Amino acid sequence: MKLARRRLLQTLGATAATGLALGSDRAQLQAQEPASDGPYFLIVLGGTGGANIVDSLLAIRQSECTNPASVYCFPDQVVSDIAGTDFRAIDVGFGSLGAIPMSFQANQSAFVTKHGADLMAVTHTGTSVNHAVAQRRAVTGNEAWLGRTLQEVVAATYGESFALPNVHLNAEFGFAERGLDETLPAYAFGETVANPILWPLALDPRKGVVGAPSADDLQLARALRNDVLDPNSQFGKVFAQAERLKQWRHQRGAPQAGVEAQNLIDKLLLIEDQALLAQYGLEQADDIAAVRQAFPDLESDPLDAQAALAFLLLKNQVSCTVTLGPSFQATVDDASSVDIRNPPIAFDFSHQDHPSTQAFMWQRLFRIADGLATLLKDVPFGAGSMWDRTMIYFATEFGRTRTKPGLNATSFGSGHELNNGSVIMSPLVQGGRARGGVDLATGFTYGFDRQTGDPVPGTTMTEADIYAGILGALKVDTAGSGLPDVPCMRKS
Repeated sequence: MKLARRRLLQTLGATAATGLALGSDRAQLQAQEPASDGPYFLIVLGGTGGANIVDSLLAIRQSECTNPASVYCFPDQVVSDIAGTDFRAIDVGFGSLGAIPMSFQANQSAFVTKHGADLMAVTHTGTSVNHAVAQRRAVTGNEAWLGRTLQEVVAATYGESFALPNVHLNAEFGFAERGLDETLPAYAFGETVANPILWPLALDPRKGVVGAPSADDLQLARALRNDVLDPNSQFGKVFAQAERLKQWRHQRGAPQAGVEAQNLIDKLLLIEDQALLAQYGLEQADDIAAVRQAFPDLESDPLDAQAALAFLLLKNQVSCTVTLGPSFQATVDDASSVDIRNPPIAFDFSHQDHPSTQAFMWQRLFRIADGLATLLKDVPFGAGSMWDRTMIYFATEFGRTRTKPGLNATSFGSGHELNNGSVIMSPLVQGGRARGGVDLATGFTYGFDRQTGDPVPGTTMTEADIYAGILGALKVDTAGSGLPDVPCMRKS
């Protein structure tokens, strides 16, 4: 659905009254030259509902499975080996998505062939089959380092000079939860974006508002509020020494001024109606044509909108880590016909029909990752591009059960299963490699040697192993953390 003109007008009119709350304690937020060893960028792409690794890079053929009538595996003809990698890909078509009458084609081989040199599969076994709990543990390593999330660690390490180092573009899932370590600098904690298209309009109190007060008048009003009205209110007197109120007052000072000075509205706006924007003195973001080519459904598909803003946040070095992913809400492009963009409960629709849901959702994530990587490769950074310093972590809660009701079964449901694996996409990892393997008798994954990466049947990797390996690849100093060293996950 296109963004309604009336809705945009209402939002523009309300912008002057919008307060900007930023989780930062910096006095200066202007972009600075990055340190020679940083920054590095992390994209957490959530596989909401249980992205099953053996439905993608670690698929099993029927001919090699020891019990193909009851263990989940694929007809040989739909599984492709990807040259130069340890990976496989599934290319298969479906006439329906579970009970939803819509046909689609999943073509994983195109994505894996294009990006195989930057892909790595890592096996692991989780500790919860509760969606919210498992999502949180996927980004904290099961509270492996004082309960810090991956995003918070990356933001604390590289984000001091960024306006909004850690942005969550889908706040309804556990991948965006705040960690437990309150000693981290305030700028490391995530900022939530409820609507990627409209959110940039709230980043300046005057721009885009017809008849807005002058900058001097606005400054006088803010001074009256901050120095007279708030401190003399009953609320201000009672809670004057509260830490949260102190932080809020600070955020409305220098940090807010720093964000406004960067003109983030014009850098991040995804709205397409140029004539309408011109009425309010606004402009589209740079590279909007390329962004819309990569994510053409950004006005009808929330995941495309998240990805489009995620790219602009990284490209403009507003953020060094962004979190996005499909929600549990169904997305239908056209109410007059069945055109599902996101099935109900995302990957968890596998309860209704596992094969079609997994194929549809993996295709969905791969399309988003391809768009982000392709765009970032065109952004110069030092001697290379931003992609050279970026990682996409396909985070997910758990795997799915590995049984099926017969050799030729093509439609059946699955349950939650602790055993799984994750996909990591980055030039910073040992690309083209699978760490761990799959037991051909059971369909379950097994672990690997942390030093060499060699598969070790009969073992499993923990959430903390993957957490530590990701931070190592991003060159984060984890000395004193107690985390394991996982050199096989990072490029030498």
